[in-house]
Amino acid sequence: MTRTDTPWRATILTLYPEMFPGPLGVSLSGDALARGTWSLEARNIREHGLGRHRAVDDTPAGGGAGMVLRCDVLAAAIDAASPADDPRPRLLMSPRGRPLTQARVRALADGPGAVIVCGRFEGVDERVIAGRGLEEVSIGDYVLSGGEIAALVVLDACVRLLPGVMGKTESGVEESFEGGLLEYPHYTRPRDWEGRAIPDVLSGGNHAAIARWRREEAERITAERRPDLPGVAQAASKSITGPSRS
Repeated sequence: MTRTDTPWRATILTLYPEMFPGPLGVSLSGDALARGTWSLEARNIREHGLGRHRAVDDTPAGGGAGMVLRCDVLAAAIDAASPADDPRPRLLMSPRGRPLTQARVRALADGPGAVIVCGRFEGVDERVIAGRGLEEVSIGDYVLSGGEIAALVVLDACVRLLPGVMGKTESGVEESFEGGLLEYPHYTRPRDWEGRAIPDVLSGGNHAAIARWRREEAERITAERRPDLPGVAQAASKSITGPSRS
């Protein structure tokens, strides 16, 4: 079954379902949602809470500040939203997770969708992470009030890569992190602005020279700002060994 037969499915487990679709309901992602290119379901974890007050958290074992999301409550919410035969990966937005990369985003976008758990409080009971096979994902080295904003980031990054969402296929290929480099600079009219001119190479019509300039600029910017990215080492290796010859 191809992507045109079924939409890319996103299920969010959260204590605040009213936060969705939020910004995903407008622009490219909103248009794609209206067309049925992807679907979004936000489910309230509290529906599986305990007692008259639908409690979802409890004090941390061993003591300490804050509260912890209970494993039994969260597991019940996951099971109701994603049965055992659901092929979609289960993600938990967490500052201790593996950093989100463009490669992981592309892999998610190429799949059937995702189930995303949005944590709150001090964290989630560790047992449900193992028991339900949650993949912890981080969008950066900082802490948010909850996983909802991080989930929006993941969804936006994935949805824009779905077929037909962006106008040109190249838009999803020639951009930052593809090929291990940051993106080259962009320019448009007017040609001269406040004493700054568009580089001459971009107006000369020599497509090989333009491609070479863009690559060199991408390598320069990446080396300055993100020397940890793999494209920097690859560029350095090429400059030492020279171009390959067949």
